[in-house]
Amino acid sequence: MPRPRRPEDLVAPLIETIAPRAKSLIITVYGDAILPHGGSAWLGSLIDLMAHFGLSERIVRTSVFRLCKDDWLINTQIGRRSFYRVTESGHERFAAAERRIYAPLVRGWDRGWHLLLVAPNALDVETREKLRRELVWQGFGAAANNVFAHPNCDEAAMHRLLAELGIADKVVHMKATHDRTSGYGPLRDLVRGFWDVDQLERDYTGFLDRFRPVWQALDSADSPDPRLCFVLRTLMIHDYRRILLRDPMLPPDLLPPDWPGQESRMLTRNIYRFVRQTAESFLMSALTTANGPLPEAQPAFNARFGGLLDGESDNIRELLQRGGVG
Repeated sequence: MPRPRRPEDLVAPLIETIAPRAKSLIITVYGDAILPHGGSAWLGSLIDLMAHFGLSERIVRTSVFRLCKDDWLINTQIGRRSFYRVTESGHERFAAAERRIYAPLVRGWDRGWHLLLVAPNALDVETREKLRRELVWQGFGAAANNVFAHPNCDEAAMHRLLAELGIADKVVHMKATHDRTSGYGPLRDLVRGFWDVDQLERDYTGFLDRFRPVWQALDSADSPDPRLCFVLRTLMIHDYRRILLRDPMLPPDLLPPDWPGQESRMLTRNIYRFVRQTAESFLMSALTTANGPLPEAQPAFNARFGGLLDGESDNIRELLQRGGVG
């Protein structure tokens, strides 16, 4: 068995492979790391933090400016320093993403479906395309030109989207239940027309190929460097969320055997647990707020993935033993 690579050898190849856009990566850092600590940071310390991902001061400033225009962040000037905090709208959007990204490993399904029906010619082309794009990021699939389906959607996020687009009165939300008389075969075939399940499977497999070596390297390191733990955690969550937010989280009955999505969630949860303390120690030392050092994370942070404090490496060695991570 080849010797695991060192954690420091993995960062550059991951950045090159994942190729994160600056604006999107800053959203990941705010949602994953800054928001649990109050949601605000001094721009100078944010610039220094993002330099660890190869982002220049100029591109960070430009990206933060654009995030303010998109109502993710708002600027507060104190003396000569600028502090950027998450807006109310940003809080709502982050909360919707967080409910999906950091959900427990096991998710229930009541065998119900959410259907959104759009009346023909009710929306102009631009609004229809924006609705379609945003619903895809919420995990909806296009059942027809004017019908979108989801087996377990975030209703609060869906209704907020319709309100933001000003089309709540033009879209009908219905709920349906699957009649299992004919079994799952026809429905399994049908959902493949709604979602590109094969592409999702390839994306999750690629994620596992990229981050299995990360676990091996961290597990073999005598004392993983806190900065590297934070950078690797951030790259992992960034890569994972880009896949997950397109995933409708179909129940196992409708998925191929050995679905890599569940294994990806388990690997993400276990690496996140493993680096939690060291990554947080680096973050606390790296960022500054208007009131001084970054405050401790809110209690909800430790509830991510069903709980971060117990069993830091639960299931990891089990996966190694059966070849799931090694």
